[in-house]
Amino acid sequence: MAFNEGENVGSYRVMEKLGRGGMATVYKAYHANLDRYVALKVLHPAFLEDPNFLARFQREARLVARLEHPNIVPVYDFAEHDEQPYLVMKYIEGDTLKADLNKGRLEVDEVWKVVEAVGAGLGHAHQQGILHRDIKPSNVIMAKDGKAYLADFGLARIAQSGESTLSSDMIMGTPQYISPEQAKGEKDLDNRTDIYSFAVMLYEMVVGKVPFSSDTPFSIIHDHIYSPLPLPHLVNPNVPDEVERVLLKALAKEREDRYESVEALNIAFKKAWDDSNVDMADATMTSPIQNIPIPPPPDVLDRAEAATLAPEKLEAIEAQKTTKITEKSKKKSKVWVFVTAGILLLIAFFFFLNAIAQDGLFDRLSEAENIENGYEASEELNRPDAPLPPIGQEETDRLEEAREWVDDEPDNPYAHLELAIILLEETPGNREEIQKEIIAIERIGGDDIDLYEGAGYEFMDREYWSGAAMMLLHAIENMPANNGEEHIYLREALGESVYKTSALPISKNLENLLERIGNTDPTLMLVAQARHEFYHGDKKEALLLLGEARRNAPYSPEASLLKAEMHIQQGEYDEARGILESIWENPNIPDWIANEIDNALNQIP
Repeated sequence: MAFNEGENVGSYRVMEKLGRGGMATVYKAYHANLDRYVALKVLHPAFLEDPNFLARFQREARLVARLEHPNIVPVYDFAEHDEQPYLVMKYIEGDTLKADLNKGRLEVDEVWKVVEAVGAGLGHAHQQGILHRDIKPSNVIMAKDGKAYLADFGLARIAQSGESTLSSDMIMGTPQYISPEQAKGEKDLDNRTDIYSFAVMLYEMVVGKVPFSSDTPFSIIHDHIYSPLPLPHLVNPNVPDEVERVLLKALAKEREDRYESVEALNIAFKKAWDDSNVDMADATMTSPIQNIPIPPPPDVLDRAEAATLAPEKLEAIEAQKTTKITEKSKKKSKVWVFVTAGILLLIAFFFFLNAIAQDGLFDRLSEAENIENGYEASEELNRPDAPLPPIGQEETDRLEEAREWVDDEPDNPYAHLELAIILLEETPGNREEIQKEIIAIERIGGDDIDLYEGAGYEFMDREYWSGAAMMLLHAIENMPANNGEEHIYLREALGESVYKTSALPISKNLENLLERIGNTDPTLMLVAQARHEFYHGDKKEALLLLGEARRNAPYSPEASLLKAEMHIQQGEYDEARGILESIWENPNIPDWIANEIDNALNQIP
C-alpha cells in the first residue's frame, strides 16, 4: 500500500515520496502539532502475511525508540494507517554516504566524520543489545548541518525478530557488505557481524572499492564466505601497512579473529594512521576504482616486488598463478578446479562476445541463443558497427586442445564443459556440437552439484540462457533438501535463465526443460509457458497460463514482471508502470528482476 501526497496519515500530512528500499517506502511528512517535518517509513505489506507481526512490530518499535544517540536517526513514533504499519523518524536533509561516494573522492574530514559517527552510534546500539545487521553507505546520512547519522535501526531490529520467510530473507543484509556468518544464514549473530560490515565501508573509503564485487549477488556472497580478502595495498599501493593490518583483522572470515567491539576497531584504525605517519589525503582513494584484478595469494608476489611491476606485468603473473586460487575462491569458477595450469593460462585470455546484447524485457535475445534455435539474430546484433571477436591461431589452438582433452578423457564432464564453452565463444553457430557436449555433461556428470552450478553460471555469463537453465536445474535436482541458502541462490539464477529462455522459439530441449521445472517449481513453469505462448503462440492462452500462475503464487515477481511486459507490448503503459512499481514493493526481488524493471521503466513513454 502506498501513501499519497496530500493524504493525512494520523497526525501527519504526506508531502512527498522520498525513496523506496527493500523493506520500506519513505515519505516526507509535516507534523502540524509540533510544526516540523518528519520521515514516515511505511513497511512493506508482505510483513502482514505474518499474523503475529503487528503485535511484534509494536513491541520492537518501543525498543528501538529507546535508542537515543546523536548519531542515530531517532524514532519518534509508530502507528498504523489502514492496517499499514509505519515508523515516524526524524527528517534529515542531506545525501547518503553512498551518494557522496558515487560523486567521487571524499575529503579527509568526511572520512573521519563517518568513522566517528558510525562507530559511536553502532557502539551505543550494541551496548543496548541491538544489532543493525545492514550497515552500508546508503544507511549513513551525511546531513547538511555537517553531522553524520546511522539510519534504519528500526527496520533492522524489526526484521531481526520476524518469523516469516520475508523477514528471514531481509536480515541477510546487502551482498557487498554482508558478513560471512550472515551469508551462511547463521542465526546466532553478535556485534562482530556489524563490525565486519562497518569494516567493509572502511575498506571502501580507504582503498577505493568494496572488497568483493561481481555481476551476481551469488558470487559476492560466496566470496565473503570463502575468497581471500584482496590485499588493500595491491589495489591501492598507498595504503600503509599499519592500516592494512587493521582492515585484515576487522574483515577476518571467523568472528573470533575480529575486533571484539566497534570501539576497539575505531581505536585501532585511528592509531594505525597515526603510527604510519602517512597523510590520509595522500593515501585514500575514495573515488571508485574500476576493473581491478583479484590479487594473487600472498605467497605468489611479495609487496616490494609488486610495487616495482607495471600493471600489465602484474596481471600476467596473476593469470599464471590462477592454479593457486582455492576451489572456493569464486562460486562461478568452481568448475575450473580440475583444469590444468596450461589451460587455465589460456582461460585467463578468454574474450567475451561484445556483440551479444543483454536479454531484456522485450524482443532482445542473445545471438548465441538465436543461432542455437535456428533463426537469425536481430538487426541490433547484426549492426555493421558491432564489434566482432578476433578469429586467429590462438582461438584455433584453444579449440583444438579442448577437443583433444575430450578425446583423451571422454568420461570427464569438465572436459566436455570446457569444449562447450569454447565452442560457444568461437563458433556459436555450431549448435549441434554445443548441444552434444551439454548432453554429455548431463549424461556423465552424475550428482556433481559443483559441476552443474559452475556450468550454469558460466553459461549465464555468456547469455546462453537455455544451457544455463539446464545446468542450474540439474544442480537443484541433486541438491540435499537441507541446503536452504544455496537453494535460494540457485533458484534465483534458474528463474532468470528460464525466464529469458522462454522467449525463444519452441524446441524439444525447451519442452523437456519446462516439464522438469514443473516438478520443482510449478509457478515458474507456468510463467515460462505463458511468456513463450505470448511471443510464439496464442496470446489468449498466454493470459490463461499467467492467470493460473498468479493464482498459485500471488506475490511471484516473475509472474508480475511478465504481466507488465504484456501490457508494454500492447501499449498499455500506465498499467505496466503500476505493476512495475508494485514489484518494487517486494523486498525480496532478485537483482535481475530489479534490472529488468529499470530497463522497462526507462523505455515507457
